[in-house]
Amino acid sequence: MYGFALLSVAPIVVAAKPVEVYIMMGQSNCVGEGKIDGDSDGSLEFAVKNKGLYQYLVDENGDWKTFDTIRNVFIMGSGDKVPGRLQHNEWMTANVSAKPQGSNHKTLGLEFGIGHALREYSDAPVMILKSCIGNRALGWDLLPPKGEQFEYVDTKKNTTWIYAGYGESPARWEKGTTPQPITWHAGLQYDGDIGNAHYILDNLDTYYPGATDYKIAGFFWWQGDRDSRDDALASRYEHNLVYLIDALRSEFDTSAPFVTVSLGQSVKGDTNGAGKILDAMLAVDGNSGKYPQYKGNVVAVYSHPYSKGGSSGGHYNKNAETYMEVGQATGAAMVGLLKGSQISV
Repeated sequence: MYGFALLSVAPIVVAAKPVEVYIMMGQSNCVGEGKIDGDSDGSLEFAVKNKGLYQYLVDENGDWKTFDTIRNVFIMGSGDKVPGRLQHNEWMTANVSAKPQGSNHKTLGLEFGIGHALREYSDAPVMILKSCIGNRALGWDLLPPKGEQFEYVDTKKNTTWIYAGYGESPARWEKGTTPQPITWHAGLQYDGDIGNAHYILDNLDTYYPGATDYKIAGFFWWQGDRDSRDDALASRYEHNLVYLIDALRSEFDTSAPFVTVSLGQSVKGDTNGAGKILDAMLAVDGNSGKYPQYKGNVVAVYSHPYSKGGSSGGHYNKNAETYMEVGQATGAAMVGLLKGSQISV
């Protein structure tokens, strides 16, 4: 094992500048399953030591750096449980021991690559606030307020289904029948993830020592695997993604930039469920022209060129380079929006 030491850095005291908070939401690919430790190809440790990649994560001795302007906070709860379980609350570092007591999270998501891009852009105090859990659909668990019920015709079974709107249960029922509610309803996970984000922000000093104020600087969204497995939800994804963008901005009273990231296995031209998710994301990109209000403030990252193989359902074989490369591209997309760039990534 390549033993990186954790560099001890005293917490900084934030005075004049508010903490710039970037909220990250999604499902398991957003949670992050990239392998950090290990001496085999595919781990972050191997990529740094043997391939010379991501050298900004280590110092001249090869030890993991700690970045004292980037706070890594990750809270995860199932449903509307608030507060959820705290997985990370430390200055950004790849050292797996630097996490709250009780957390078993030892893998990486997009946060290291995003953090690097933001750090290169500005020295402002930053919190990457991740609030998510795996196996959740935008069209069901994460459906935002105003998400309405809709009909879907299953031509294979010659059946018309009613899919639940926000607050309704179950997920779907046959048209003409009476729905029988279950213990879960549409939007329950959205409410929980939002509630947990507010919980962190309401206790800011606990999660960014010395901070007294913050502003929401941006949103990151990496999700779609669950929706891709249901043609009705995949076909509805663009509609719901627009609702999500608007709902998050309304919830946090901001017009902050929004970056959405495609599933790594999806290639332009795919007609399957994952392809429909990709098409939906490309449609809401501000440069597509379909949603003029998103020009210059919403961008979609086409992540396939950065993937090292595997699929979202298999967590990209836990290849750390996939998460790092997609993270760097995602961070670059956000920086482009922050700079007022009109380019697509």
